[in-house]
Amino acid sequence: MAPTSMTKGKGKAVEASSSTLGATSSSAASSSNSDSDSDLSSSESDSESSDDEISQEYLNSFLEKARQNALARQKEKEKSEVVRVDEDKEEDVIQLEKEPEEQSLPPLDPGALPASYIELGESRKAGPSKVRDIDAEQAEKMTSTITAPAKPPPAKELSKDGKALTKKQIKAMKNSTTGKSWFDMPAPAEADLPRLHREYEALRLRNQLDPKRFYRKDEGEGKGVKGLPKHFAIGTIVAESTPFGTASSDNLTRSARKRTLVDELVDDAEAKSYAKKKFKALQQVRGAKGKRTLAAKQALRKPKW
Repeated sequence: MAPTSMTKGKGKAVEASSSTLGATSSSAASSSNSDSDSDLSSSESDSESSDDEISQEYLNSFLEKARQNALARQKEKEKSEVVRVDEDKEEDVIQLEKEPEEQSLPPLDPGALPASYIELGESRKAGPSKVRDIDAEQAEKMTSTITAPAKPPPAKELSKDGKALTKKQIKAMKNSTTGKSWFDMPAPAEADLPRLHREYEALRLRNQLDPKRFYRKDEGEGKGVKGLPKHFAIGTIVAESTPFGTASSDNLTRSARKRTLVDELVDDAEAKSYAKKKFKALQQVRGAKGKRTLAAKQALRKPKW
């Protein structure tokens, strides 16, 4: 390039300074590059040395600390949480500590239970409850396991001749008494029925002797001997022994006792008065229809003029 006026004097100085600046910048860049290269090399060497120093136990300790911190934060959040609503509303909602959840009860299944020792009635009107004797039941169970010999068959009933009774004879024997429930009360003999009919008829007419009592009508009333029940008995009062052998309301003297039930009923003072009234009423009814009534009837029919 051809020299101009600018190249002289100050121009030279400017160019020289620019050249020196370029040299310094290039030297700085080269120095910075060299420094960065040295840093990279040093960091690589440090990382290689640190990789050699880090072990698996060191990493495991960090993982354990992280887990503990996470658990601690989670517990703090569960204890008290503060939730903020949008900033426009400017309201804070505070959530208190959560109540512990109620644990569900386990299924109550006790299994097979023994029977209760109290037996209740089916209803309230069934009566009081019964109490079972558990000891007696256990004793029965223990004894029930013991096998007892079977009972021999009942022997056949024999007659006086030593022969077995027929079915007809067995039935007649059963009908001769009322059975165990009525204390084997015997049926009266047919020969005694006319004598017992008068006594039994007095019992049937007891409602006529006592007007203040009502008795249900008997089925066989008015049928005579055939209307008597199949099984009945008339008893006598047995005298009781008193300390001094004196008479009492239970023990009558022999003179005060009567032979029959009719005599005892007639001897009563109240029964006497009532029977007398009844007798007079019946006699009046019978007298109006009996003898010596025809003349009175004819006299009533005659005209008065």
